[in-house]
Amino acid sequence: MKTVGVIGGSGLYEMDELEDVREVELDTPFGKPSDTYITGRLGDVNMVFLPRHGRGHRILPSELNFRANIHGMKQLGVERIISVSAVGSMKEEIEPGHIVIPDQFIDRTKSRISTFFGSGVVGHVSFADPVCSDLSKVVYDAAQTVGATTHFGGTYICIEGPQFSTRAESKLYRSWGVDVIGMTNVPESKLAREAEICYATIALSTDYDCWHEEEEDVTVEAVLEIIRKNVATAKAIIRESVAKIGDKRDCPCESALEYAVMTDKSKIPADTKKDLELILGKYL
Repeated sequence: MKTVGVIGGSGLYEMDELEDVREVELDTPFGKPSDTYITGRLGDVNMVFLPRHGRGHRILPSELNFRANIHGMKQLGVERIISVSAVGSMKEEIEPGHIVIPDQFIDRTKSRISTFFGSGVVGHVSFADPVCSDLSKVVYDAAQTVGATTHFGGTYICIEGPQFSTRAESKLYRSWGVDVIGMTNVPESKLAREAEICYATIALSTDYDCWHEEEEDVTVEAVLEIIRKNVATAKAIIRESVAKIGDKRDCPCESALEYAVMTDKSKIPADTKKDLELILGKYL
């Protein structure tokens, strides 16, 4: 059976059709994930849900243990991750309530661990195309099917947060051609690539950041209201996406590490090999 992971808000695992639901608590070589994983079955697909910020939204973007979250997904057999993320719109045509399926990221984070490598092993994966184009197309088609106003492609800029942008920053990012702004998809997407997991994003536009002179500046209250309205839509897109995903992967994601390791295998410390067994084992 296919196994699909969903990382997003804590309401997204409460899908009525989910069967055989259980909670799974995991340890990883990189510490504890954000919360227990919710597993279940949706038709003939195994599903794994993780509330990114923990239930009750307790963890700052900068505090997220991204390595543990992705490693836990790998432990549970996940081959594809659909990320559901609230974002600010940087373009007039992407209105609050619209959905974007981005295909590029700009990383403006400052203090996050963004790789499984290190501790005696050096590796470099290709990240020119940071999302899985196959999975993104499936998600876009699903969004179209459920009638969501959806923009296919675009650049997601990831900032450190937790503060929203200054007006000067917002205008600068617009001059770069950025489409949406958020705080979580990097390094999440980088680690998914290193774990050879396909990754795509459902970006829920909640506001116009602070560049828009005719709109009120972004507030938590406004963001939460749009998110509440979009939870049902996100669930519908996930449901349709899962039904459309093929049994086999035919994309570069599944072999992203094949030529990534630069370190002489005999020089990799035993402890590092042990920690990375699930990620690198088949290549070592």
